[in-house]
Amino acid sequence: MIAIGGVIGAGLFVGSSTGIATAGPGILLSYALVGTLVVLVMRMLGEMSAANPASGSFSAHADRALGRWAGFSIGWLYWFFWVVVLAVEATAGAGILHGWVPGVPQWAWALIVMSVLTATNLVSVGSYGEFEFWFAGIKVVAIGAFIVIGLLAVFGVLPGVHADKASFGNLTDHGGFLPHGPGAILTGVLLVVFSFMGSEIATLAAGESEDPRRAVTKSTNSIIWRIGVFYLGSILVVVSLLPWNDASIKKEGSYVAALDSLGIAHAGQIMNVIVLTSVLSCLNSGLYTASRMAFSLGQRGDAPKAFARTTSRGVPLAAILASVVFGFVAVFFNYAYPKTVFLFLVNSSGAVALFVWLVICFSQLRMRKIIQREAPEKLVVKMWLYPYLTWATAGLIVFVLGYMLTDTKGESSGRTTVLLSLLVATGVVVIALVRQRVRQGRAVGTAAERP
Repeated sequence: MIAIGGVIGAGLFVGSSTGIATAGPGILLSYALVGTLVVLVMRMLGEMSAANPASGSFSAHADRALGRWAGFSIGWLYWFFWVVVLAVEATAGAGILHGWVPGVPQWAWALIVMSVLTATNLVSVGSYGEFEFWFAGIKVVAIGAFIVIGLLAVFGVLPGVHADKASFGNLTDHGGFLPHGPGAILTGVLLVVFSFMGSEIATLAAGESEDPRRAVTKSTNSIIWRIGVFYLGSILVVVSLLPWNDASIKKEGSYVAALDSLGIAHAGQIMNVIVLTSVLSCLNSGLYTASRMAFSLGQRGDAPKAFARTTSRGVPLAAILASVVFGFVAVFFNYAYPKTVFLFLVNSSGAVALFVWLVICFSQLRMRKIIQREAPEKLVVKMWLYPYLTWATAGLIVFVLGYMLTDTKGESSGRTTVLLSLLVATGVVVIALVRQRVRQGRAVGTAAERP
C-alpha cells in the first residue's frame, strides 16, 4: 500500500491544473513521458534493492557502486529535499485546516500536524506503516471512484447527471490535442515531473519489512499499472469531462472543476479532504524517509553516530528528531521569510529528484557488473535492455535538466531551480570529497606508523 500511495502525491491534485492550462490535452503525453522515466528508474532501483535490500536504498547502492563520496552526497541531498518538503506540506495542510477552523492560527495547525506525525513515527515503524496504509487507502479509493464516476459521465450513463461538456471530443475539439504546439509537452514535463517524487520510498520501507526482496520485487513490478491508472487515468478523465481551456480548471483546480461540472454537491470540500489526506501522507512519508536516510548515513559513518542508534522498538530516535527540528526551522522560515530564505530552500532542493534518478542510473550500470560477479542468483529483478535503456534514461534526465535551464519565468523558474540545486549539490560533493581525502590520508598515516 505504501508503494501504491507513494506515487499519488498532493502535487497530482494541486499542480495538474497548471499543466493542463499549459499543454492542453497534450499534458497526457507529458505525464506519459515522465511516467515512463519513473518506471525505468524504479526498475533499476528495484534490481539493486532486490539484490541488496538496505535502509539507505539508492544512497547505499551509490556508496558501493560509485564511491563513498557519491553515497554521502546523494544521501544528504535527499535528506535535505525531504525536510524542506516537510515544511511545504505542513504549511499546505495548515492552510486547509485553518479554513475549516479559522479560530486556530495557521502556524498552530502546522505545529499540531508536525507534532502528531512525529509522535507516530517515534512509536514504531509499524505505526508509520499503519498510518500510511490508511492514508494511501483513502487516496486510492478517492482516485478510483473519481475515474469510475468520470468515465460513466463521459459515456453518458451516470444516473442523475447530465454533463453537457463531458466528451472524449474535448481531447481534440478546442484547438487540437496540442493547442500550443509540441513544445508544450516538454514545458508540461517540467510542471509534472516533481509530482512523481516519492516512488522510491517503497524501496526504503522494504528494508524494514519481513521479506525485503519480495516487497521490493512486488512494488517495482507494479509501478507501471499504478502510474497508468492513477496519473494517466485520472488526468484523462479530467480533460474529457471539461474542455482544457475551461476557466474553472485554473480557478478551482482540475479535480474540483471536474467534480463541479457533474453537479456533485460540496465537490470543493470533498477534494480538500482528499488533498489534506495526501498532504498528511506526504508528511508522514517524508519524515520516515528523511529519518531513515539519516539513519543509513549514520550507519556508514557519514552522519553522527547517534543517528544510527535505535530504540527497543527499532526506531532511530536521533535521526527522526534531527529531521523534525530542521523541518520546524524550515516552517518558521516559511512564515518569517517566505520570499528570501524559504524560497532559497525550495529552489535549491527542487532538482534533487532528478539528481537522485541520475545517480540511480549510474549506480545500476556499475552495480549490475558487481552483482553478476559476486552473486548472480540475486538478480531476481533485471533492468530491461541493459545497458542501452539505462544510458537512454540517463540521457533523458540530462535533457530535462538542460531544458529546465531555458525556463526563466518567475521566482521559481526552471533555471533558478537547477542552478541553485547544482550550487548546493556541488557544495555537498566538495565536502564529501574532502572528507574522503582526509580519511584516506589518516589511513595511510596509520599504516605507516605500524611496525
